[in-house]
Amino acid sequence: MKSAASRWPALRGGLLALTAAALFGVGTPLVQRFGSGIGSLTTAALLYAGAALIGAALRRPAEQEARLQRRDGAKLALMALFGAAIGPVALAWGLQHTNGTSASLILTLEAVFTAALARLWYHETLDRRVILAMALLTLGGAALVLDRADAGAGQVLGLIVVMVATAAWGVDNTVSRALAERDPGQVVMIKSALGASATAVLAAAFDEPLPRLGPALGLLAVGASGYGLSLRFYLLAQRAFGAARTGSVFAFAPFVGATVAFMLGERSGSLWMLLGAALMVAGIVLHLVESHSHEHEHEAIEHEHAHTHDDPHHAHIHSGPTARHSHLHRHDPMRHAHAHVPDDHHAHRH
Repeated sequence: MKSAASRWPALRGGLLALTAAALFGVGTPLVQRFGSGIGSLTTAALLYAGAALIGAALRRPAEQEARLQRRDGAKLALMALFGAAIGPVALAWGLQHTNGTSASLILTLEAVFTAALARLWYHETLDRRVILAMALLTLGGAALVLDRADAGAGQVLGLIVVMVATAAWGVDNTVSRALAERDPGQVVMIKSALGASATAVLAAAFDEPLPRLGPALGLLAVGASGYGLSLRFYLLAQRAFGAARTGSVFAFAPFVGATVAFMLGERSGSLWMLLGAALMVAGIVLHLVESHSHEHEHEAIEHEHAHTHDDPHHAHIHSGPTARHSHLHRHDPMRHAHAHVPDDHHAHRH
């Protein structure tokens, strides 16, 4: 009997990405609510301060997860710049200048930027179905911009700035793929601490007023769940099935956000918004039904990451633990055929 993991190799990664999406999606309209009247730099600083706290609490022992290395510093700096500074600042500003439901839905475009960059940087496979899905997501975003056009130039500008946030997070997602095999708690803690520090210094430099205690605590809580815990699940999903597919499944987040915005009392909508949502749902479905199997070759590689010995890629013998563990190990050359996704062991070109 084949295991569920061998029959549906994307299942674990998909569930992890959906969990990350749900946590982030719930947070988007809450950022708009708690961040009302608060500067965008201060909002970003509070969000990532909360994320840093949850990352510190979720670090794992060195024998269970690979530690960050000195050479990872440049990647962490880029992640902090794009993911914890540019992205949240742009989102916070855009959410204060446009419709919350439209802003939540247009965050789906993050998947398009992530998939395109993953193809460019990591040569991840993008077949015709994936390309069509990306096109549908892009058309859905265009429909949402048209929806806001009737509301005035200010609303359109707010939506465009939210799109800038999705592009920044697309860069962040692609860079973070190289760190997906490291301890996700440690990655979340350091990236978020860097982002929170930078935006807090800028908030002080621009003399943004200090927020009231209630909204500040609300943003810290949203940051811990929607940014810290969500990023942890996102990194684990990237480890399981690559950057492009994680970004695609994560596109479910905006629909969670739009639903929460509706529950919080926002009732605006139009045919353009419905069309945009329908196109984006179609794009997500196309991503999720992808199937990929062929004969492929594994080259010899030596690396360190958390793993178990219940799959043929980790057949090495040692006297250590049999449960999930992390250590430096070597993979010998191998050629076989099975259903797979572009995880760390299936980065071959097509």
